[in-house]
Order: sequence, then structure tokens, then C-alpha cells
Amino acid sequence: MPTHAYDRLSFLDNSFLMMETPTSPMHVTGRATFESGPLRTADGGIDIDKIRDYVASRLHLIPRYRQRLAYVPMKNPPVWVDDEHFNIDYHVRHIALPRPGDERQLKRLAARVTAQHLDRQKPLWEIWILEGLANPAHFVMISKIHHCMVDGVSSVDLLKVLLKPEPTDAFDSAPPWIPSPAPSRWDLVSDVLGRFARLPIEIARSFSQSVQEARDPDSGIRASLNVLRQTLGSGMRGVSDTPLNQRIGPHRRLDWLTMDLDTVKGVKKRLGGTLNDVVLATVAGALRRFLQRRGVDVAPLDFRVMAPVSVRTEQERGTLGNRISAWMVPMPLGEPDPIRRLEKIREATEHLKHSKQALSAAVLTQVAEWTPSTLLSLGARLAVRVLPFNLVVTNVPGPQQPLYMLGARMVDNFGFIPLIDSLCLGVVLFSYAGKLCWGFTGEWDLLPDLHDFVGDIEASFRELSDAPERMEIRDARMELDVRLLAAVLRRAAIRDRVALEGNRHPVAEGPRQHRRAARSKSAVAGGKASLLEGTLDVANPRGPR
Repeated sequence: MPTHAYDRLSFLDNSFLMMETPTSPMHVTGRATFESGPLRTADGGIDIDKIRDYVASRLHLIPRYRQRLAYVPMKNPPVWVDDEHFNIDYHVRHIALPRPGDERQLKRLAARVTAQHLDRQKPLWEIWILEGLANPAHFVMISKIHHCMVDGVSSVDLLKVLLKPEPTDAFDSAPPWIPSPAPSRWDLVSDVLGRFARLPIEIARSFSQSVQEARDPDSGIRASLNVLRQTLGSGMRGVSDTPLNQRIGPHRRLDWLTMDLDTVKGVKKRLGGTLNDVVLATVAGALRRFLQRRGVDVAPLDFRVMAPVSVRTEQERGTLGNRISAWMVPMPLGEPDPIRRLEKIREATEHLKHSKQALSAAVLTQVAEWTPSTLLSLGARLAVRVLPFNLVVTNVPGPQQPLYMLGARMVDNFGFIPLIDSLCLGVVLFSYAGKLCWGFTGEWDLLPDLHDFVGDIEASFRELSDAPERMEIRDARMELDVRLLAAVLRRAAIRDRVALEGNRHPVAEGPRQHRRAARSKSAVAGGKASLLEGTLDVANPRGPR
């Protein structure tokens, strides 16, 4: 008897389906450049048949790529079932720019591909192999994967499935594809009814233990409830309205930028903080420049960036599905000094680390697993109407060794996130083989100057790169301390003169007052000596103590 196999979507995966609208396709786009290498044909093209055969040979390692959505009666979340009509030619496509295609044409075509929705009747992914570039030794791969299938960190794991650390063009043939029979409507209804029937028992079983743990101030549940309360409170506060937060249309612009990863790490080492702090400080400086050029007064803005945080465990690496949470980071756009911007962002991220806000967002998704689908859909629609952030900036760590597809070396890799509701701009960073690759998604009509924002990113990072080292900052503060100590010494000298004037006209005093005055003079003398010693140390902070 045939076995019916299917997987339910989690709340977070299903929420990405619910947020999709005619103007907001919810897939993640990737754009990677490859050296043609052995994939170049005799006529200068790309061997698309070999690429298709290779991708097909790897799909048994990522079974979700041959599954489609099946919809459950009673408005419950859909499930994943095997696609009995799977066709690799549909999913791996071949296109070309008019030779020689320039960077502007490539960006326009990639944006047009990105703006098109994926077909929900088929597995939710596509790969486009693009040739005809100005450099005939290169080709581009554009990938589209629906957000309900994969988060950023998991997509890096998928790169490891499709790409290899050594340049080999040999591969085994694809094993036969034998899809499992899809469940019938009755099978899906029976499963839903069974889950509903078990729900009160599961709640009752866990309720007593949950109450006891919630009363314990050191318990994980108590900590989760506290951070959940804090997150809900902060999320209810609205953000400022800016030109980057207007109702979006269906068309997109894409742009990209590459930085040397060691250079960015060098700024982090000199100025302190984490690599992500430097990235957010760079974005803050670029936003300040961009909005001021648009005539916006940035000083009073409450501008927040949503920074996704992976909560994927080591045991979950390599599995599909979304295991992400988020930080809401305030951007100090009113701060003109780049060092102070970085310090404020570092303080904010340190606070978020200790407050465990990412944990609370993960708790929210766990709680939502118990929510009926109709209410869940309504909640998702309302949530995007009152977003508690202005911009999404996600930083995905990638492999630092070169990767190859059938002997063709990957040169770079850029990511592009979907835009929703009133988010006109999205930023993705992907580190790969010593490069930090910035990908920018912009709304076509509202951000005709997306390239100017990319220039602002470069200018903002130069500000941080040219900033003084932290030792120089400390030296400047020490010089200030020297001046303060000099002022203290001047005041002490004035007090001494006043005391001397008073000694010329002594007042009769008893033994107790005499001893108190002696102790006071001794303390002043000792204090002056220690101040002088401290002044010498501060004046020569690198000298011997």
C-alpha cells in the first residue's frame, strides 16, 4: 500500500507565504559570477545541459527542491508534498544579454527576474544561467528561492551542496526520482482533526510544569516571558516616516558593491565592536547622507533597522526551513561623528545581546504555532501594516575558501531580500573568499537614486576607515585629563595661599583642632603628590610606570 509523505510548514515558513502580495513576491534572490572554465562551449557559450544534469544529480541531498505546496482544507497551513511532474528544464533556465552586455543591462535584467513571482503549483525555486557578459570568460547565475523554504544561513548550507571547494567537473548521474504519493484531501483533514483532538491533552500535560517553571525566577520560561514582554512593548512603538518607507509597487531595482573583508575587519580591530557593528555604523552613515540629500531633517528621526539573527543550532545546519529571529537596532542618524555613531550602535547591540531579544522573537514564533491559520493570516497582514522598523539589514557569513561548480570558480555572490508593504530598500551582506558582498534591493519608482545610496555606503565606510585609532582617541582623552588635573592643581595652590594668609592671623585652637588641621595639610600634600604622579603617567601613557 502506498505511503503518503508530507511535511507541515512551520509558523514562520507559512508567514512568508501569507505576506506575499501582487506587489511583494517573497523569494530571496542570489546573483553569483562564475569563471566559465570547463563549462565554456566551443562557440563561446555555456554548457547548460551539463549544468542541468549536475543540479539534478544533487537534488536528492535537498529533497525540498522537488516538493510543491498542497493546501489543507479548513484553512490550515499548507504542507510539502513530492512533485510528481518535476521537470529540471523548467527550474534551470538559460538566457543571454545582447553581447557585450554591460553592468547596467545585467542589473536591469536581474531586477526584472527578481520582480516575477514563483509559481506556487511547482517547487518554489528557479536558477537562471546568464551569458553574453562583457567579459566572455564569465557567466552569471541568478537563483530564486522562496523565503518559506530557506533562511539566509540555511541557504549558505545549500551552497555547500551545489558547490565544491575543489575544481572538479566529474559527478555521478542523478538517481532515479520516485516521488511519494501525495496525500488525499481526506488524509489531510484526518491529520488536522487528529491534531485538534490532541491539543487539549498536550496543553494539560505541559500546563502544570510550565506554571511551576514560570514561578521560578531562574527558569528558562520566566526569562522567555520577560524578554517577550520587553519585545512586545518595544515593537508597539511606531517608527518615523521617511522616503524609504512608502507603499511599494511591483517593480524592482538591484545594485551591488564589493569590499575587501580584511579591510573591514581592520576597521573593526582599530575602532572596536564586531563586524556587524561596523556594517550597521556604515549603513547609518549612508542613511544620514542619503536622507539629508533628500531634504530630511535626520536629528529627530526614530529610525530602526531589523537585523535578522540566526537561532539555528549546529545540529540543524544543513536542514531547510527558517530558523531566524531578529534584533531591532536604533540608528543614530542625528550623530554627525562616525566614531560616536559606531559607539552608539555598539552600545545598542551589546544591550540586545544581554536582553536576549532574539530569544523572545523565537518564543513568539513558537507561541504562534498554536494559532489557527485564519487568525494567523490576519495577524500577518496587520503586522506588515505597522512595521516596527524602517529597514532590513542582514549579514550572512559565507565560506571563505573559493568554491567551484563543475570546475567553474565562483568569483562573487550577492543576495537580495524581498520588499514588503512600506519597505522600499533592503540590504544583504554576504562574506565570501575574502570579500564582503553588498546586495541592495530597491523599489523601482521610489528609489530611482539607488546607485547614490550605494555611493553613500562607500563614503560612509571611508569615514570609518579614515577615523583615528582607538589609542589615538584614548590619547586625546588623556590630554583632556591632564588639563583637568592641571586645573585641580591650580585650585589646590589657591587654597594653599589662602591657608598661608590665614596662618599670618592665627586663631586660638585647641589640641583637637590642631590635630585635624595637621591631618588636613598632610592629606592635601599627599593628594598633590598623587595628582602630580598621575599627571606624569597620563602625559606619557606609553612610557614606563
